[in-house]
Amino acid sequence: MNDITRELLKTVAGFEGVFDGAYSIREDGGCAGRKSTENVQIEGKKGAPGLVIRVKPGTPGENVYIPACVTRAGVDDLVYNDFIIGEGAKVTIIAGCGVHSDGEEQARHNGIHRFFLGKGANVRYEEKHVARGTGSGDKRIDPVTDIFLEEDAVLEIDTLQLGGVTHSDRKTRAELGARSKLIIKERILTDGNEWAATDFAVNMNGDDSKVDLISRSVARGDSVQEYHSRIAGNCPCTGHSECDAILAENGRVNAAPELYAGHMDAALIHEAAIGKIAGEQILKLRTLGLSEEEAEQCIIEGFLRG
Repeated sequence: MNDITRELLKTVAGFEGVFDGAYSIREDGGCAGRKSTENVQIEGKKGAPGLVIRVKPGTPGENVYIPACVTRAGVDDLVYNDFIIGEGAKVTIIAGCGVHSDGEEQARHNGIHRFFLGKGANVRYEEKHVARGTGSGDKRIDPVTDIFLEEDAVLEIDTLQLGGVTHSDRKTRAELGARSKLIIKERILTDGNEWAATDFAVNMNGDDSKVDLISRSVARGDSVQEYHSRIAGNCPCTGHSECDAILAENGRVNAAPELYAGHMDAALIHEAAIGKIAGEQILKLRTLGLSEEEAEQCIIEGFLRG
């Protein structure tokens, strides 16, 4: 691994020289390190760039690290990863992505992930995105996620875009079985001329399935964000979509939550709130000795952590 990769890994995956579980590190489109364990097997995908990650049924709780880094301009990295989680297994997957560029050409990572959770499986998926470097070329991260949950499976996704990503197009599709549960919490920060879009589509086909989509975003500078979610309740189920956004300077956000009730016992709710930072919040923090800029940053950090 090069030094830039090490720094990016520390930010997106907490890397301190060693991972405490199975891992695969991707650097500029290639493998920079890989390790399987007794319960987690990581293999190269046949016929396409990427991995197949298999977790044995009944795995009691392990960490799996699948970070990816692009460290220079001109790299357009495309990877296909399949996560096959056995019945009753419980794992945490850390799969952050960092892009660094000091050149004029685009640097991009496009991760296409598919999750197949067996009956009663429980997965927490953590993902941090960050871009760095002085290059004028786009720094892009465009994740695509397809989710398939069998009966009683639970998938919790926590994503955070830290900043510097000039273009991000995030697409998530999910199919939920009986009594399964999907929780997605995303937090996105954009600045300057950055652009970010989120598109969720969830089909609830199993009785008593549940979904909770929560998006918190901050648009600063001249940045633009788009949010669209569609929850289709095709059975007795519970669905919730929430989009909260803060605008600063000339930032713009378009939120379009959509609900479809295909069954009389589908209970679906959506919420959307967009606005600037309240003046009284700034004033209160300034009375504690903070400058206006410090007060604004404090409010934004607290909002994104919430």
